[in-house]
Amino acid sequence: MQEEIYFYYTSDLHSYFDNWPRIIHFLNEKITERRKNNQAYYLLDNGDHIDRVNPITEALKGKGNVDLLNKANYDVVTIGNNEGITLTKKELFDLYDQAKFTVVCANLSSQSDEQPNWLKPYQILSTDSAVRVAIVGLTAPFTAFYSPLGWDIHDPLETLARYIEEIKQQSDIVLLLSHLGVDQDEVIAEQFPDLDVIIGGHTHHLFESEEYFNQTISTAVGKSGYYVGEIQLIWDHDQKTLIDKKATAHPTQDDLEDSKTIELISRHRFETDRLLNKKIVTLTEPLEVDWFKETYLIKQLAHTLKTWTNADAAMLNAGILLQGFEQGVVTELDVHSNCPHPINPCLVTLTGQELLEVVRAGLTKAYRQLQVKGYGFRGKVMGALVYADVEFEMKYDNEGNEYVESLLIGNEPLDVNKMYRLATADMFTFGHLSPQISRAQSKQFFMPEFIRDLLQLTLKRIAEKS
Repeated sequence: MQEEIYFYYTSDLHSYFDNWPRIIHFLNEKITERRKNNQAYYLLDNGDHIDRVNPITEALKGKGNVDLLNKANYDVVTIGNNEGITLTKKELFDLYDQAKFTVVCANLSSQSDEQPNWLKPYQILSTDSAVRVAIVGLTAPFTAFYSPLGWDIHDPLETLARYIEEIKQQSDIVLLLSHLGVDQDEVIAEQFPDLDVIIGGHTHHLFESEEYFNQTISTAVGKSGYYVGEIQLIWDHDQKTLIDKKATAHPTQDDLEDSKTIELISRHRFETDRLLNKKIVTLTEPLEVDWFKETYLIKQLAHTLKTWTNADAAMLNAGILLQGFEQGVVTELDVHSNCPHPINPCLVTLTGQELLEVVRAGLTKAYRQLQVKGYGFRGKVMGALVYADVEFEMKYDNEGNEYVESLLIGNEPLDVNKMYRLATADMFTFGHLSPQISRAQSKQFFMPEFIRDLLQLTLKRIAEKS
């Protein structure tokens, strides 16, 4: 006898709720089909379901997302970095208290003796015919961010090696919810051939059908809920083995939405407006934002960042502020709309020479117009780099090329050999946005504060001066 077992999954929704009613419509149709054919099915989520760029997630601290997953009758989820490092320790500790699903993340633990009741390394599911499926979860190990929040995040490969034999003894099929990225998934498939399926995420890659990494199939649905994953496994009861496995990424349809889900999101949006409609300040004049030049607001925000971190200097990109503020009352929702990024302040130590290279790179037209995706940034372009306590004089060479002739740090000439503490946004510590900053040996991340928390302080100081 052969049995078909189905899994449906989402990954990296990032609180893009416009697509959630379409996802639920798709899932409801598939569930109806599975029930009609008396086939086993399970619903899974692969992390980064939440993203505080969305006001609903910001106001409800992710519990609205949990409610959506509950109402959809999800079975097992793992956490991504947006669940893990954009909430305070208490907010994450309490996030899944009302969850009706199981949360699996094998490489996360609290630094304190008390662990969340919801946190499990893996879950064993059993079909009506007693086929046992293990669902194990792993998330990206951003140690520098988890540790200040009170969490230990462990190496995924070492963690999986510790659990794999235990899991194999309890299961017939092993499925990994991997919020690690496609490159890491290939490494895992190479080292752990007992894995039958890897559901991939974090790097927002899309596999429209299954990809084979050795004997393991990998599947992924990109970002924001434009696709839903379907996995079909065929178990042979006579041979007691898995004889086939397939995966498909199905696009969601714009014109097919679940009306009850639309109503649920609307209720959460109404509650969000109530919670975030809190006055911060009253401005006597508007504050403009311009991505390609230094404005009063971004300059003052850079000074707040420098003072708050006790740095020698500070740097922010003008593109981190999206729309400015009108004269009158400014609410928490207004601040969130202007600076929605889940980006933390950080402090890096650079040599004077490295700091000079950062300044030079930021002056190019290509850098200012760079379209930034990821790294927590939820805007459009980098924009001009704006500084606190960094002044420089520009000159032109004989061929008309502009260059930095002199640079001052706190009214003192730059010493290329001296070490300086530069406060900035944590996004510059990742990847290619600033090689000098990403290579810095000393990095201090301020958690759980976001740049928008410092924007609130800045607005209050501006209002006090007026």
